[in-house]
Amino acid sequence: MSDASFQVTPRALTRVAKILAGEHAGALRVSVEGGGCSGFQYRYDLVEGPEGDDLVIAGDTATVVVDPVSLPFLAGAELDYVDDLMGQSFQIKNPNAQSSCGCGTSFSLL
Repeated sequence: MSDASFQVTPRALTRVAKILAGEHAGALRVSVEGGGCSGFQYRYDLVEGPEGDDLVIAGDTATVVVDPVSLPFLAGAELDYVDDLMGQSFQIKNPNAQSSCGCGTSFSLL
């Protein structure tokens, strides 16, 4: 599922659906806020649903929302879910990030 500016892989939507099934929430909110070791950091929150002008990316069983303030920082980015020897996590591949920290949740812009 995708919007021209932000994409969510099927693997990420599947994981979001599994998380939402056990919670009283209707969507995963992805946002960007100031902070972290590189200047900006990604934030993930379980929310009831979209608000106002949120970008809504809906799959068959899961919904991801992004607020309009965070969207420019995520333009062209992709949310994926990785399950490998290093662990399980959501990861954002962001072409706007000049650098990121080792944990993958913090980044700086070009």
